[in-house]
Amino acid sequence: MRSVTYSMNVSLDGYIVGPDGSFDWTTPDEEVFRFATEEIRGVGVHLLGRRLYEAMLYWETADQNPSLDFSTLEFAALWKPLPKVVFSTTLSAVEGNARLASRSLSEEIERLRAEPGEGDIAIGGATLAAEAAALGLIDEYRARVHPVLLGGGTPFFPRRERRVDLELVETRNFSSQVVHLRYRVKR
Repeated sequence: MRSVTYSMNVSLDGYIVGPDGSFDWTTPDEEVFRFATEEIRGVGVHLLGRRLYEAMLYWETADQNPSLDFSTLEFAALWKPLPKVVFSTTLSAVEGNARLASRSLSEEIERLRAEPGEGDIAIGGATLAAEAAALGLIDEYRARVHPVLLGGGTPFFPRRERRVDLELVETRNFSSQVVHLRYRVKR
């Protein structure tokens, strides 16, 4: 069965976006960017909320910029054809290899898990991930922890009163002082 993963950049104090809405502190160096690219290679479909979908639209045309370096073009080449499911109540259409979700999050994940296919089912966006977490649908949490304290903003982990036991399966330290943590949900 395909795993559902939630992977994001996060501040040391647990936020993916600062109180002012900024996430400029997440700009990766080459080493972290290559790691994120390798992570995308293992994704079979990406589920996104509207805000993250709109932020990632850049990658739909990034390959048309001849001045971009190889790493950036490589990520664009992986991202653009990747199937995406967008959860939004305000969008009426999406671009590229994306479709609007026609079912609830749990129904979409159930359908995707039942389909033949390779790669993880990745979830992007805190609101969507919080819903998946509340439903017990996330199999792995992957955090790239940045050496910054934001003091508030959008939390990586949903605020709920349900305990989730995790098992550490991977760590990696980067020269930029970013630390990757990969945890599997104990079932």
